[in-house]
Amino acid sequence: MSQQKNSLPTLFTKSNYTWMLIGGIVIAVGFYLLSGGKSADPAVFDTKEVYSATRITIAPIVIIAGFIIEIYAIFKKDKVEE
Repeated sequence: MSQQKNSLPTLFTKSNYTWMLIGGIVIAVGFYLLSGGKSADPAVFDTKEVYSATRITIAPIVIIAGFIIEIYAIFKKDKVEE
């Protein structure tokens, strides 16, 4: 008896997974930029650390870019050669 494999088409290709990995890394970098700012004295509130341009503007833009890359990775289809 010979076994036949069910050759179902894969949902994602290697290219999709590569773009998903890139998007995940971009999101992680964005959250890294968003974190931090530990103060030496917890009783002192330093507005320069909390409201820095990196945390308020750059980090959210990087995170949103990462999510856009993830959406692109999910919807991307490779060209099928006939």
